[in-house]
Amino acid sequence: GCYCGWTCPLGLQTWLSPSCRPCSDSCRLFYPEDPLKIVRGQGQYLYDEQGAEYLDCINNVAHVGHCHPHVVRAAHEQNQALNTNSRYLHDNIVDYAQRLSETLPEKLCVFYFLNSGSEANDLALRLARKYTGHWDVVVLDHAYHGHLSSLIDISPYKFRDLDGQKEWVHVAPLPDTYRGLYREDHPNPAGAYASEVERLVNSIQEKGRKIAAFFAESLPSVGGQIIPPAGFFQEVAEHIHRAGGVFVADEIQVGFGRVGKHFWAFQLQGQDFVPDIVTMGKSIGNGHPVACVATTRAVARAFEATGVEYFNTFGGSPVSCAVGVAVLDVLEREQLQAHAASVGGFLMELLEQQKAKHPIIGDVRGIGLFIGVDLIKDGATRTPATEEANYVVSRMKENYILLSTDGPGRNVLKFKPPMCFSADNARHVAATMDAILTDMEEKVRSCETLRLQPGGGPAERCPSLEEMKSAPQIHGGGDLQL
Repeated sequence: GCYCGWTCPLGLQTWLSPSCRPCSDSCRLFYPEDPLKIVRGQGQYLYDEQGAEYLDCINNVAHVGHCHPHVVRAAHEQNQALNTNSRYLHDNIVDYAQRLSETLPEKLCVFYFLNSGSEANDLALRLARKYTGHWDVVVLDHAYHGHLSSLIDISPYKFRDLDGQKEWVHVAPLPDTYRGLYREDHPNPAGAYASEVERLVNSIQEKGRKIAAFFAESLPSVGGQIIPPAGFFQEVAEHIHRAGGVFVADEIQVGFGRVGKHFWAFQLQGQDFVPDIVTMGKSIGNGHPVACVATTRAVARAFEATGVEYFNTFGGSPVSCAVGVAVLDVLEREQLQAHAASVGGFLMELLEQQKAKHPIIGDVRGIGLFIGVDLIKDGATRTPATEEANYVVSRMKENYILLSTDGPGRNVLKFKPPMCFSADNARHVAATMDAILTDMEEKVRSCETLRLQPGGGPAERCPSLEEMKSAPQIHGGGDLQL
């Protein structure tokens, strides 16, 4: 039986039965019309209950690969010895903090360990308010910083569909150079977007309000896989610091070598830029619940001065820290940061080839293994091709490749695979996408030809994208060469 007292079928059918589903409908699945039951993972692959293998292009949580043996072994061995809270001395938490400090600018030398990215951002907000004595927060449009109430309030991606914008939250334009206020033809988009933040800061101060922090994902993800123009963060930090606030870099989606060129995505902004607080999560535990806040001694001391302790039962536990160290081991031993730079650059080249071939691809943007493919209805207006993007995701799944969409228009195909994603995987993904887009374009052209013929039938004779989904599957596609 199930939780509601009825007798329900076992397994996947329980989830598909409205009367028996054990979780709320607000807990959504990928591919809700035809969900997958995944039972195993290895490297960059996931396996369903029938044994079918899927290439995972979106799981940035399994950072060094699903079920990496070194990470699994580290967790298992420490679990056999001890797993308790962090009120006792233990080498693991010291070792992990030391290893993390070696990756960060010197002034970010105090660490708080937690269980999730949401906990990390919530603590960052508390730290900023205690240090500055201010309350207000500036965020970027379409930002998402976590699911706690405090973070929903500073996430336009969420609060616009809930209780709306609080008076202490202020939203700056997203520095999107493809469809934002200042685009790729602007001579200085970083300065232009930073000036928007400056105007916002001035407006806030004129109202007598005081800024505690500016929060930004170092590379906005749900905003559409955005790459902020270099120099933007430095200028914003100057405006925020003059207003008495601190700069919080949210690295939860994009840190730990994913961008290839650097270990941290905020470093893309230049060597002279150092945030006041950095938050991290997801990837740092490779699926184990680990998160961290790194900050300066000055910020930490202001927090300590309250006299109220900070304690997190499982944050910094021996097992969590063993896992964290193991992830860093794998990143170093397998040279995954350099791998992300190489394979990510190769995938970008393949996708640029597709952009030249398929007008529906308006933009290919990214760095390392953080890439977005922006699908549009026409080049002049850059109208998001939302339905078409969903169609492509569905057809890719039929071909055993897992993708999803992001962006305000849900039209950006996002690539954030495990860091072991290979060049052969990149070739396979690009070739399959090419075949799907070619097939879609041919069907649309055939439909238009029918309409233009004398006595051509009504528009209903043309298949919708939903009807196209029921067409025979496309497998493979032509190889792409460089």
